[in-house]
Amino acid sequence: MVTVARHKLVYITYSILDQRGMVVEQHDVPVGYVQGANSGILPAIESAVAGRTIGERIEIKLLPAEGYGERDESLMFVDDIENVPPEFRRVGAEVMFENESGETKVFYVTAIENGQLTLDGNPSLAGQTVTCLVNVIDIRDATPEEIQNGRPLDVKTGTVH
Repeated sequence: MVTVARHKLVYITYSILDQRGMVVEQHDVPVGYVQGANSGILPAIESAVAGRTIGERIEIKLLPAEGYGERDESLMFVDDIENVPPEFRRVGAEVMFENESGETKVFYVTAIENGQLTLDGNPSLAGQTVTCLVNVIDIRDATPEEIQNGRPLDVKTGTVH
């Protein structure tokens, strides 16, 4: 029986539930990564999936430090709504900012009250312990190129997913 181990290409589907148990993200199309190859998959998920077999379902609790991080109050600011372009004057609007170094960050309008608009640059799940439900869909040996990139190669194009 094949198990998830270093340099195996693993395909998973997963759902992320917030603290209330509501699904906030779901991937029904399998996501592929190479176990232990700097794939970008959260280390807590890789650890929980290690040694598992095809068909197994794993429930993982991710503390803020393992998932979306702690809230950073310096990433929140309030401005008069008149200083904000009309297209961003709604809760949920995404506003892209760029710093002096050319780095960009997305902020979200989270509140509009008393002529003031609140922007928040924290991920929506920052500061929360979330539950990740992971299904192991497939496991195979990774190619050297996949190990190098941490992701599966597209069979048709030869490029990394």
